[in-house]
Amino acid sequence: MEEHIISAEHLTKRYGDLLAVDDLSIGVRKGEIFGFLGPNGAGKTTTIRMLTTMTPPTSGTVSIAGHDSVREYREARGSIGVIQQHNSLDKDISVRENIVHHALMQNMKRSEIRKRVEELCGAMGLEDRMDSLVEDLSGGWKKRVSIVCSMMHRPPVLFMDEPTTGLDTQSRNALWALIKKLNGEGATIFLTTHYISEAEALCDRIGIINKGRMIALGTSDELRGRIGVVTVERQNADGTTDNAYFGGRAEAKAHMQGLPEDANVSIRRTSLEDVFLELTGRKL
Repeated sequence: MEEHIISAEHLTKRYGDLLAVDDLSIGVRKGEIFGFLGPNGAGKTTTIRMLTTMTPPTSGTVSIAGHDSVREYREARGSIGVIQQHNSLDKDISVRENIVHHALMQNMKRSEIRKRVEELCGAMGLEDRMDSLVEDLSGGWKKRVSIVCSMMHRPPVLFMDEPTTGLDTQSRNALWALIKKLNGEGATIFLTTHYISEAEALCDRIGIINKGRMIALGTSDELRGRIGVVTVERQNADGTTDNAYFGGRAEAKAHMQGLPEDANVSIRRTSLEDVFLELTGRKL
């Protein structure tokens, strides 16, 4: 049996008449990078908040590293690091003071803190900003500080809720490298993102949520296989695009031969974005 370091069973969350998460069950394997995708309002952030003990579920159970998120709240919370969409830094103190404060809250020793600060701040390029006030930083630099704070205590599970939103290309690439490094050292990463190419590049498996329910789960190749691994793309005169999906190039080429000679068509590998749009809808 596979070891699940994150396990949710029949997770449901209601806000009055609004059903935000609907009977969702999910298991994340120890040591994997798990991607969690969905349209705006699909229930991603609510799910993250329940998995990270920030919001209690209406019903269902959550286990983190073998600890029940309700009965063993402290143990579950101590096993995770969280990077939220919006930072929770104290803007009136320095970068260094924010990081040290977060580390002390995790009962880290000061000798360990110094070594860890050098390691993480070097990786995120923060050395020259350690004594800057957080309120003087741009959004991208604040994100880097939040990332360092969440990783200080070496949590076995790291939740990242859209961590690269607002980051420039250099910062995003640095974070990608750090995610891979942490995962290589044994950390389990739970990642939500609106950049589908990011999930495709980083994640071992991907779950897609829509309207509070898990509608697809698997590797990128397994998800592509659900609709067809080869795409024939036809550009229409009105600027719209029609896609047809096939199990192989032979089928795709046979389809193309049946189209009008003047049709503007191309053949390509099906992307994870194709899968996402086919399963969740192409219209807002």
